[in-house]
Amino acid sequence: MDLPNLIGTHGYWLLFVGCLLEGETLLVLAGFAAHRGYLNFGVVIGLASVAGFAGDQAYFWLGRRHGAAVLARFPSIGKQAQRVGRLVERYPHISIVGVRFAYGLRVAGPILMGTTDLSPLRFAAFNALGALLWAAALASVGWIFGEAAKAVLGEIRHIERWLFLGGLGIGLLAWAVHKVWASRRA
Repeated sequence: MDLPNLIGTHGYWLLFVGCLLEGETLLVLAGFAAHRGYLNFGVVIGLASVAGFAGDQAYFWLGRRHGAAVLARFPSIGKQAQRVGRLVERYPHISIVGVRFAYGLRVAGPILMGTTDLSPLRFAAFNALGALLWAAALASVGWIFGEAAKAVLGEIRHIERWLFLGGLGIGLLAWAVHKVWASRRA
């Protein structure tokens, strides 16, 4: 199966599942795929927004219902609880939107916010705004990467497979480095 068919067949559902969790790398790659014409840019932003919103809502409610158990099970998250709590208390709206852009807090942030007295309705409203901004920003990074690659390299169809694999590799490497760094801090 060639790259365009592979992306066209599996791109949207992989993007959705990835954005339920963290999804930054997949979202940038989807923006690049949209630039190349394999995915629709508006659909990429819409799916990523919905999945990012749904994932953070689930994490918020996990924190709301089982926050103490989660904090006991994952002490590294618990170490950030006071800091996130102070941020939410002082800047609730900015914190809700901004936590999505804070690498390493994408999952932990909404769980921790669920343990505070933050209104679920307020969280949902600003989570929706944050999800849309996040999806548009990261998909645009992928689109701009496509433009830059085209400007520097000319016609890139013959190397786009390597560009996709390189992007995926960089994302996986960043994830692995973050995991190692986080485990050493714990």
